Amino acid sequence: MPTDPFTGLVPRKMTASELARAIRLDIQAELDATNLYQAHIDATDDERAKAILAHIRDEEKEHAAEFVELLKLLDPDQATYLDEAPGDVAQIIREARGAAAGQGTGGPEGRLTVGSLLGRPQGEMEEGYA
Repeated sequence: MPTDPFTGLVPRKMTASELARAIRLDIQAELDATNLYQAHIDATDDERAKAILAHIRDEEKEHAAEFVELLKLLDPDQATYLDEAPGDVAQIIREARGAAAGQGTGGPEGRLTVGSLLGRPQGEMEEGYA
């Protein structure tokens, strides 16, 4: 189980940063519960139990999604990453498909590298990372 984020806090309202951290732990807890309930579903043949567990699992997925939306409101930097992620993932997939077809801009043997994902020629390193 995750560590209690309230241990050691003085009796006061949380800052926005502390609340965002607590919401991240809430997201983790929802995902842990989702995985636990799915494991129970996979481990039984009792259709009644499977139906109830699947219903509860799906509610946990909804809670996780709602917490993510709350986190976006509380942490604008996190919101930026979450909003950019679909485009980043689509680009990575396009480049991976291109590399697999022999037409990618990946590194050695067509593999994707940090540089290829950033659009840098092979061998060009960020200053300070040589």
